[in-house]
Amino acid sequence: MNTAIGVTGLRKSYGDQVVLDGIDLHVPAGTVFSLLGPNGAGKTTAVQILSTLITADAGTITVGGHDVERDPDGVRKAIGVTGQFSAVDKLLTGEENLRLMGELYRLPKQENHRRAAMLLERFNLVDAGKKVAATYSGGMTRRLDLAMTLVGEPRVIFLDEPTTGLDPRSRHQMWHIIRELVAGGVTVFLTTQYLEEADELADRIAVLDHGHIVAEGTAAELKRRIPGGYVRLHFTDVRELDTAARILGDPARDVDSLTLTVPNDGSRHALKALLDRLDDADIATDSLTVHTPDLDDVFFALTGHLTDDQKVQALS
Repeated sequence: MNTAIGVTGLRKSYGDQVVLDGIDLHVPAGTVFSLLGPNGAGKTTAVQILSTLITADAGTITVGGHDVERDPDGVRKAIGVTGQFSAVDKLLTGEENLRLMGELYRLPKQENHRRAAMLLERFNLVDAGKKVAATYSGGMTRRLDLAMTLVGEPRVIFLDEPTTGLDPRSRHQMWHIIRELVAGGVTVFLTTQYLEEADELADRIAVLDHGHIVAEGTAAELKRRIPGGYVRLHFTDVRELDTAARILGDPARDVDSLTLTVPNDGSRHALKALLDRLDDADIATDSLTVHTPDLDDVFFALTGHLTDDQKVQALS
């Protein structure tokens, strides 16, 4: 696959404070790449460098086929950025906000009007298009913010915590829009503190902590790195349950539900090995379920920081 974002040896410091220390990233075109990390880990700094808002101290960086240092204008033409804070002008209508962006891109008047109308329809903002943005809900404002990012038809989009503060319904609407963009070939670089969001959207995830990438992979790969996974086997009678328990080293059992809970990382190799041991003894399972640690567990194990959800659970 073509590389949409390539980063080698990215470094950034402010005085004695090292924010990014030798970051390497590879993001294939037409995928969602999520950068996770606690507050202050350097996520926003990375986005600002990749989008040419600030310069790196060292490293080779290409975005959309353009070198960030040698061809920043080429990068800017290829990207769109939706930051943590809305770029929407609250005193303008939704349509006026979109047309203003079109004027900044120097679109011909007719094309500017066409593109604004198309984006209002795409983001379900047609009825709100003539209303000033100050009357919009949080979800509507965020949708307009993303629509403004798309006026220039970018092939690479940076979304820096795009759903912070949104209610669950609005967040799921944004997820749907992001999936549609990627299905159309757009590359999305996503930073978020919502682990569920990364799990739902990202093809690959990198965890950033103290300026270093401490882990990278798919959500499933990261979960398998953390101890605590298990397979729950269900049997049709207690005789098979007891026989399977002896073969598997006497794992935790529940006689009432006829289940065994066996430590297992959930990988294909580990599952096959488990089932082969039962097949060799001519024991059939009625069903099985695989349980792996979630991304909250991964995040805490790798960074030592609780996620927002874990903080709430600790206080409840």
